[in-house]
Amino acid sequence: MQLTLWTYEGPPHVGAMRVATAMEDVHYVLHAPQGDTYADLLFTMIERLPRRPPVTYTTFQARDLGSDTADLFKTACSQAYERFRPNAMLVGASCTAELIQDDPGGLARALNLPVPIVPLELPSYQRKENWGASETFYQIVRTLAGPHAPAPGSKRAPREAGVKPSCNLLGATALGFRHRDDVREITGLLNELGIEVRTVAPLGASADDIAHLGDADFNVVLYPETGAQAASWLQRFFGQPFTKTIPIGVGATKAFIAEVLQLAGLPADTPLPDSLSRSPWYSRSVDSTYLTGKRVFIFGDATHVIAAARVAHQEMGFTVVGLGTYSREFARDVRDAAKLYGVEALITDDYLEVEAKVAELQPELVLGTQMERHIAKRLGVPCAVISSPVHVQDFPARYSPQMGFEGANVIFDTWVHPLMMGLEEHLLTMFRGDFEFHDGAAASHLGRATAASAPARSEEVAADTTPETTPAAALAPPAASSAAIAVAQWAADAQKELQKIPFFVRGKARRNTERFAAERGLATITVETLYDAKAHFGR
Repeated sequence: MQLTLWTYEGPPHVGAMRVATAMEDVHYVLHAPQGDTYADLLFTMIERLPRRPPVTYTTFQARDLGSDTADLFKTACSQAYERFRPNAMLVGASCTAELIQDDPGGLARALNLPVPIVPLELPSYQRKENWGASETFYQIVRTLAGPHAPAPGSKRAPREAGVKPSCNLLGATALGFRHRDDVREITGLLNELGIEVRTVAPLGASADDIAHLGDADFNVVLYPETGAQAASWLQRFFGQPFTKTIPIGVGATKAFIAEVLQLAGLPADTPLPDSLSRSPWYSRSVDSTYLTGKRVFIFGDATHVIAAARVAHQEMGFTVVGLGTYSREFARDVRDAAKLYGVEALITDDYLEVEAKVAELQPELVLGTQMERHIAKRLGVPCAVISSPVHVQDFPARYSPQMGFEGANVIFDTWVHPLMMGLEEHLLTMFRGDFEFHDGAAASHLGRATAASAPARSEEVAADTTPETTPAAALAPPAASSAAIAVAQWAADAQKELQKIPFFVRGKARRNTERFAAERGLATITVETLYDAKAHFGR
């Protein structure tokens, strides 16, 4: 395991906690030492849940290692059952307790408790949080729905005449990015299409709901990271097909509707809901100077990254200059998506690599996790959060889905808000000499991210700190921008001449000039170099 100041994913038992906390009558007994008992903080502080997560710890200490820790686990199991009376119990070990090899599954089964026991073997030193959530949900479905599976080889009975088609929504968990609102949005959308949603799982599901997942006609996988493995098992054993389209963005939502209509056996010309998104018209109505072609860098979990890249390119008119994920299990999917935009995917769980890539690419907008929000703030670049991991401010009190037609509206507002629009640029240009509104003043939504906190590379950097044009590499710490620092130095008269260029294109002019000088091996950029570069790239 990599120890780091920030981490995109916790160990796999955190994923198991997310599934257990999402469900109604399941309890998780975790063999863990004192210090691994932080579930309360994750769910009550970050997600603001009004209840404690259903997790009981053995909480052994160093002095207990000389005695029988297995007996501690059996005692904790028995007490948890007597206190909470769950209808199913998950048992497993944290990353530290895994080294003791006490076999929580075998110990729990030996107690002969009158509820199903789901043993979780989550290799903490090879796997991480999303895999842990996926494996936990899969094991719950296998254990609880398995006894209800039809005999192998038998065909699924056709739906009776006059009965509405039905589906389950799979993948939403506790601590998920906008999962609660996505579920509400997609449930409403399916209901408008005449499709009944039987069960949402694991979010809000009971053990009995899981046992009867096979009653639905098909499954809708909202988040493949946590729901695809269980959906695949249900397809094999219950003959339930499942959706492949993630309804994020207007285009994907329409494709999703077509897919579910086909799976439900409904006419393809079923009228779409009246509440279509306003985002297509809004994106077309914005002056292209301030929206079309914005250079965007995207990083997060695979589901949201692939969807965000498609929305950015097809629906917002942005230029995708980089994308990546920390979800190594979906690296191939992200690489395939990157090829569509002519970029190389960044597959890493090291935020320093992500920071270096952002500094190198100098995007005008970053779409990412809470880590990318911090990175963008350090570099003075606008940012919007699109994926877990997230912090408390990304669990808003308002209704704020990412999926469906309303989700497309939310995405438009969220992504456009950090950008500097036409009137703001016009006013800043008009008052460029004013002590408060000069073009060296950072936009208010970025706080006081001014050049004072940046390396003293040149006076040009100090003046060119607007969020639309700030060279990210110039504001990055030396370790994160070593590739960008190796450029020609600007002469004083060239810096002065550069200031005469409108600041909303000044960043591009600066980059092109530095590239021109680097290709010709020039050590100093003069006024002549600036205009030679302008002539060269203006052909």
